[in-house]
Amino acid sequence: MAERKDKQKVIGEPMTDEQIKVFLDFPPEDGENPDFHVLLKAYRALRVEDFERFVAFFQEQGRDIRATDPQGRTLLDIVRGHGKSEPFIAILQRAGA
Repeated sequence: MAERKDKQKVIGEPMTDEQIKVFLDFPPEDGENPDFHVLLKAYRALRVEDFERFVAFFQEQGRDIRATDPQGRTLLDIVRGHGKSEPFIAILQRAGA
């Protein structure tokens, strides 16, 4: 099937607040901290600007930005080991991680 020439591919449309807030409700795996779980899911899936909005919603709910995984690592600990993660590190640090 041929692609229509009059249709442009749209990449990276801005997410709505409702789409971002969906990440606040992901249930954790057994033994995993719920706050850490949603932070990690959001970090893996969202663009920087959307992750920043997610963190604001996360904190509005009074959730723990310093939550840890079963190995005792925070999301900030994990993100620091990733290349090109400076914007995410800055967001987490501003949030008190």
